[in-house]
Amino acid sequence: MIEELKDILLKIINSGFEAYIVGGYVRDYILGKKTNDIDICTNALPKDLTTIFADENVKVSAYGSIKIVDNKYNIDITTYRKELKYTEGKPTEIEYIKDLETDIKRRDFTINALYMDKDGNIIDKVGGLEDLKNKVIKVIGNIEDKFSEDPLRILRALRLKITLGFSLDDDIIEYIHNNKERLALISTTRKKEEINKMLVSPNVVEGFKYLQDLQILEILGIKYQNLQYSDDINAMYAQLDIPEDFPLTKEEKDNIRQIKEILDYGKIDVGILFNYGLYLAMVAGDLLGLDKKKISEDYQALPLKNEQDLNINGDEILDILKIEPSKIVKDIEEHLILLILNGKLGNEKEILKQYINENKGLWL
Repeated sequence: MIEELKDILLKIINSGFEAYIVGGYVRDYILGKKTNDIDICTNALPKDLTTIFADENVKVSAYGSIKIVDNKYNIDITTYRKELKYTEGKPTEIEYIKDLETDIKRRDFTINALYMDKDGNIIDKVGGLEDLKNKVIKVIGNIEDKFSEDPLRILRALRLKITLGFSLDDDIIEYIHNNKERLALISTTRKKEEINKMLVSPNVVEGFKYLQDLQILEILGIKYQNLQYSDDINAMYAQLDIPEDFPLTKEEKDNIRQIKEILDYGKIDVGILFNYGLYLAMVAGDLLGLDKKKISEDYQALPLKNEQDLNINGDEILDILKIEPSKIVKDIEEHLILLILNGKLGNEKEILKQYINENKGLWL
């Protein structure tokens, strides 16, 4: 166990409460995987936690859980609870409890209900260790109740199957076959969180084929023709057709659009490197099967990397041509940049001035 996490547990325990690490961290710890997302559960109430961690940088989130703001880890501390009411897949009424056993039973899958104490001992009340060993995903309790409460659990089960390379329990497979239309009830924001985790998994190609065969992608509004794994999330989205309302940021949309443009162009040349930059060229080049090292070397060898590197400015161009401000200046700059990038003109001021003087007829 990470020493910092043990210190957090001891801080709660030394204040007279129970505290355990639970969920994905414990699962991944057993599997030998690293994760920065840490969930801690305790019988301490939110008001107790805010007192215990008064000297920490904490944020109180929905339903009283607290988040410790840390540069290395995402740490959420939650009081034992049971959900009394769900609305649109989210718990809207909860009850704090003192009983660890009840807190365990409210969780979704057995492999996510393993608890770790301050000494690194694993507490398993639902057969999660056996299911980890057998690489199978099983629901805790009644599957109808669990998936009806929150349809996102259906998508989460599929995500765990893909990212972990596990199989689904027969009950889950049967439920999905009979109820997959319930996936349409999930908000686009919550869908995106799960899809993102699938897309960055090395198992995504095989996993998406599975989702396609189950007609899950159709319900999610996702289509694709060919899919090639990349460790860049924008590169993965660039290979998909997604719904218009999918909650991408402006930056994500811009990156995805530009990667698609490069893929449609089909190669990485000086124009692509200059106009799109190294990051987008590298990402698209990887999907095109091109040598990343060569792309990087070609970028470093560019005689100019942006418009500001052009060794002549608009005022100087206007002065040479003896004209008033005009859009012609932009055309000339683009013309000069193209010549320089292709090695047909040097980027020295006097050379550029001479070229413009000798070719005024191209623009006037």
